[in-house]
Amino acid sequence: MILVIYLILINTAAFAAYGIDKYKAKNNKWRISEGFLIFLAVLGGSLGALAGMRIWHHKTKKSKFRLIPFLAVLLTVCCIFILYGNYHLVVTEYDVDLGLEEDIKIVQISDLHNQIFGIDESILLDRIREQEPDIIVVTGDVLDGHHTSYNIGEKFFEGAVNICPVYYITGNHEVYLMNNGDRFSEFLRTIKSYGVICLDDNFVDMGDYILAGIGYRSLRSFNAYEPFGDSKPVILLAHDPKYTELFKDLGADLVLTGHVHGGQIIIPGIGALLSPEFRFFPPYYEGTYTIGYSTLIVSRGLGNSLFPVRINDCPEIVVVNVH
Repeated sequence: MILVIYLILINTAAFAAYGIDKYKAKNNKWRISEGFLIFLAVLGGSLGALAGMRIWHHKTKKSKFRLIPFLAVLLTVCCIFILYGNYHLVVTEYDVDLGLEEDIKIVQISDLHNQIFGIDESILLDRIREQEPDIIVVTGDVLDGHHTSYNIGEKFFEGAVNICPVYYITGNHEVYLMNNGDRFSEFLRTIKSYGVICLDDNFVDMGDYILAGIGYRSLRSFNAYEPFGDSKPVILLAHDPKYTELFKDLGADLVLTGHVHGGQIIIPGIGALLSPEFRFFPPYYEGTYTIGYSTLIVSRGLGNSLFPVRINDCPEIVVVNVH
């Protein structure tokens, strides 16, 4: 979303700059330099610059401005590529056998980061509804600490609870917001009023299994948790996949995490490029991993954190068929 806003602003600025310079040329006033006009196009404003050249009939005969149409075509191709990578929702299914008496279907949503998928998240919610889940689990960072919209997060949860029960734990961005005012507490009260069950450092006995959650603030407190018993399978929600020793010590059978965003860029044959902590080639970034006797599933998530571009890393809805 940040990238879209930037492109709108830079192209509007470029279009206006060409119009202003045309007006100054007609009225013998101080001019905007040609270098600056071209620089606006190079910064991503080439579509606005090209529109300005055509509409204002400005700089169309200058040879150095022949670069602008090429930049406009290049920008269009890049925009299509980036928008596809950021907004093309994919559904990834996994099958896990925990020996339950009845199968359950879990939809995992992670790292929305206030990304918009349709009005009031309608596109995202429709894709979730198509999966016919028994429960929806949200493994943190629905909100974004840098460009926060509580309304987007609330609208997502308001729609999700109309599909099936929703369980939620906090991620690192929510922890940041907890520490910066009371608005996050109001957000929690709102989504709880919708029926969202917050599982930070808590668990629910689901009959055939235990559904537990660890809030991000508590993830590093290894000694704060007692291992789960062996009476029922345990499905654990956690935001960050790197705490594998904790997951093993707790004895969780299935752990659902996110946080890494697939590394933003997935290099074929190598893996994820970068974690949100600016660590290159994080070991856990998407898919399933065996951690002791546990199965770890890492979602690529839906939104962006480090920079607004995903390459070979489309936003992901995870479906886990638990048998």
